Amino acid sequence: MTDCATALYDVINRRRDTRREFTGVPPSDDVLERILLAAHAAPSVGMSQPWDFVVVRAPETLHAFRDHVARERKVFAAGLSGERAETFDRIKVEGICESGLGVVVGYDPTRGGPQVLGRHAIPDAGLFSVVCAIQNLWLAATVEDLGVGWVSFYREHFLRTLVGMPDHVRPIAWLCVGHVADLPHVPDLERFGWRARSSLASVVHHERYRS
Repeated sequence: MTDCATALYDVINRRRDTRREFTGVPPSDDVLERILLAAHAAPSVGMSQPWDFVVVRAPETLHAFRDHVARERKVFAAGLSGERAETFDRIKVEGICESGLGVVVGYDPTRGGPQVLGRHAIPDAGLFSVVCAIQNLWLAATVEDLGVGWVSFYREHFLRTLVGMPDHVRPIAWLCVGHVADLPHVPDLERFGWRARSSLASVVHHERYRS
């Protein structure tokens, strides 16, 4: 295996969804541009490039989103009981203010016009393209020794309104981006006992799906 290949696999395996590790120092402008360029280089159905990135630094916006996420966390927690409730209580679900910078990723289904090559049979292909851009950003951030936390405890209408996205653009993710003290070796959800990583053998099928 070449050094380049080894480095790639290392980055893939070091990537983590970070929360409590943020130091409060956001990325510099040049580093932020590099990771956004990596995101923008992602493959997309019909070369539609249906993503938008809203960079959020304003403390009042960070605080407003943090408070919204805290309310949604309580809604989710209210449906838990017993061991699940105790485990979830130990898990931090956001690092919005701690990271100092948020990147809101949006999906614009109108990008590329009404006839996007390759999307006619799979309408969600554009959405899948945006997720590829997020993964590119995440891996690039890992190379830059930055942490990324994908926050999903939000209502889409709230986030769309908060950052001024038009109605047809769907907010796919709020990514907390910033310098971290370290990257944990074990993902938080696994470390705290929420879920364990499955084996490769349990998800690989040959020729036909087997139950």
